[in-house]
Parts: sequence; structure tokens; C-alpha cells
Amino acid sequence: MTTFVDRVELHVAAGNGGHGCASVHREKFKPLGGPDGGNGGRGGDVILTVDQSVTTLLEYHHSPHRKATNGKPGEGGNRSGKEGEDLVLAVPDGTVVLDKQGNVLADLVGEGTSFVAAQGGRGGLGNAALASARRKAPGFALLGEPGDARDVVLELKTVADVALVGYPSAGKSSLISVMSAAKPKIADYPFTTLVPNLGVVTAGSTVYTVADVPGLIPGASQGKGLGLEFLRHVERCSVLVHVLDTATLESDRDPVSDLDVIEEELKIYGGGLDKRPRLVVLNKIDVPDGRDLAEMVRPDLEARGYRVFEVSAVARTGLKELSFALAELVARHRARRPKDEATRIVIRPKAVDDAGFTVTREEDGLFRVRGEKPERWVRQTDFNNDEAVGFLADRLNRLGVEAELMKAGARAGDGVAIGPEDNAVVFDWEPTVTAGAEMLGRRGEDHRFEAPRPAAQRRRDRQAERDDASQEFEDFEPF
Repeated sequence: MTTFVDRVELHVAAGNGGHGCASVHREKFKPLGGPDGGNGGRGGDVILTVDQSVTTLLEYHHSPHRKATNGKPGEGGNRSGKEGEDLVLAVPDGTVVLDKQGNVLADLVGEGTSFVAAQGGRGGLGNAALASARRKAPGFALLGEPGDARDVVLELKTVADVALVGYPSAGKSSLISVMSAAKPKIADYPFTTLVPNLGVVTAGSTVYTVADVPGLIPGASQGKGLGLEFLRHVERCSVLVHVLDTATLESDRDPVSDLDVIEEELKIYGGGLDKRPRLVVLNKIDVPDGRDLAEMVRPDLEARGYRVFEVSAVARTGLKELSFALAELVARHRARRPKDEATRIVIRPKAVDDAGFTVTREEDGLFRVRGEKPERWVRQTDFNNDEAVGFLADRLNRLGVEAELMKAGARAGDGVAIGPEDNAVVFDWEPTVTAGAEMLGRRGEDHRFEAPRPAAQRRRDRQAERDDASQEFEDFEPF
């Protein structure tokens, strides 16, 4: 059963925003209480956050679909809807977030580093928030926006200071088990290690981490064996250690040829791995033939410029010198590394003359409007409400969409689409559509307040009857 996963495809969906409420305040002796519809709540975000206690992406391998909660709709009495709760997903340190095309969206390194994978939709405004001097009693509210939904790929790149690389069964797992408290699986057959193992080593005042990368073979950079699957775990390491087997039973292998093969694979893979500081460890010198072979090849390796250490993980020979040499290289790398600067907030305002939308005429005569504001306004509009549609027309007119349509040659009755091809609202263009103000009647009157109030209507009827009776009495002529 799989217990370690370092690459998954995650399907995330943020919460939808709650709809705004269209409500009118109703209270005794207040016939014109005014609009009191509350705003809808914001939808929850999906956030990826680094958690040091998480070491694998296994949880998302079994359940790759994650969704945040929706915002609640607004209510009367100026009560706003509850916001949706953010969904925080814990990921291991060193997780890279990519889109489906392989573009890097975020590189999450360091405890608490986070990335918003999907943003929740805005809540719609209630009619109380839409009221103005010209529109005292809006009979509509805005809809909540849908949350983002996207597919992302999570790749784990182990964060370690030292990487142990070499052929299968070269003794990497044994070496990390005696240098640290790590307890990897150890056996005498190839590809025993199927997942990277991490260990913490203390050498004097320096504490560093060591990663045991699963065995590499010729062609690993092209996908053979387990190499391509785990070579990315070497990318973040500052020091490479070639673990060479001096007691191999294969007649066509020797430490020098093994080193050349691994070096070639690292060079082909790229990522600057061929330029990292490296050491050479001749392992298994506790075997008589192994010590003899180590003494034979050591001068050749030193002539190439490598620092060579003869060790035995079984007999625990030469480990102290190796651990302090690695600590020295790690400390040197840390000293050269630039200090992390505090995160700066960069504000990039849009140009003043930027209209924020474009109008293009397509081959079939359709005019297409693209822009953040028009597309968002369309998503917020309830097209079953004529006043809401008029309000949308007013907003588009103030933004300058009508003027641009006229410049592009649009005439009344032409088709206009707002949004992308796969999700657009298409309508026949009618210039200067009003926002429903003609429905309000004389200033200070609104028939929508009167229609559902039968008591007020009865009072007016009785007053009209009294007025008629009074008029009849005045018109009466005595005999």
C-alpha cells in the first residue's frame, strides 16, 4: 500500500458568494420604511499552507476534490449573510504548485507559507446598499459571484541540505541510518528504497538534514527506474554526496564508472545539479575486497578534484570525519546565501486612462465585450428582474461600453456578448436602457409600497367615499 506520494493533481473549488436580499422595511405607522435588504456573505477561499508536520501528499492522493463553503444570502433588517469558511490545506515544506500546463504558480518553502489556490466569490449587494438619491427604493439585489474552480498539480521537492545519490544497494539507506535517527528500510536487493528518507545530523554546532534519494540507474533522467520520479528531490539540496559501492557483485561495475554514470544523469536532468559542491564516499570498506578497491580508485578520484572519504556504515568507520566535512560545506553555503528580506507590499494601480474593457467585432457580426468589470457585473445580475437588467445597462453606460459599441459600428438590435466564448451572456443591444426609474411614479411615491398594503388602500377608499358624500351635500339644492 502506498504510504508516500510526492505528486498529485488537486481539484479545488472556492465557495460561492451569497446573494443579496431585496427587502422593504415594514413597521406600523411607517408606510415608507425604505429598503433594508442585507448583503450576501463572501465565499470561502481554498488556501495551501506549509505545515512541518506533514511529510507527504498522500491525503490528497486519496481525496483530490476539495471545496470551501459558500457564503450565506443576506436577509431583511439589514442583516448580512455569514461568510463562508476558508478551507486550509496543509502541505509539506517544499511543495511546488503548478497549473495543468506545467507553469509554476507558487513555491511553498518555510513554515506558514501560504498560497490562495482558489478565491471565494464576492457576496451580492442587498437593495439597501444599492439605494441612492436617484434610486431610493431598489426592487432588486445583486447575485453572489461563483467561486474559482481550478485544477492544480502539487509536486513535493524535498528540502534538505545534503543529498545522498548513487546506484541501488550502494548503502545510502544504511549510511543515513547510522548518521541520524532515521530508520529506513534496509535490504540486500536493488530498489529497496522507494521513497526519499530524511535524517537530521548534528556535527559540532551545525545541524543539517540529509536526504537519501532512491537509487539512480543509467537513463534515470529519461524516466528509467525510479530516477525521474525522484530526481526533483535533489534540486533544493546544497551539497551532493556520491555513495559508491566498493563491494558490488556485478562484474561490469566499478566505483569510477558508477560515478561517471550518475554525474551524466545529473547533468542531463539540469537544474544546476552538475555545479553543486559534492563529496565522494567509498562505502563498504569493511569487506576485504572493498577496502582494496577503495585504495585502488581513491587516487584517481582525488585527481579529478573530489574529496574522498572511505566509510563503513556497518562498522561505523569514517563517519565522524564525513559528518564534519558535510557540516563545513553546509555552513559555507548558508553563509553565502542571501538573507531573506521582509515581504514588501507592491501596489500596481491601473493606468488612469485604462477603460478596463475591450470591444471587438467578430466575423459573424457579433460584438464581444471583455473586461473584469463588465463580466463581473453580468454575473451579479438577476436577468429575471427588469429593474436589475436596467441597472446593469446603466452601469455599462457609465463605464463607456455604449460609446465603444457605437464607435465599433454597433446598431440597435445587433448581438452583443459579454464574457468569453464558453461562458458569455448574449443579448440584442438597445441603447440607453433605463434602470426602472420610470416605475417609481411621482417624487416621493412608489406604488410597490402601496400594492401589498390593503389597510392603506381601504383608508384611501373610505376617504374617497367621504369626499364623494361631501361633494354631493354641497351640490344639494333645497326645494
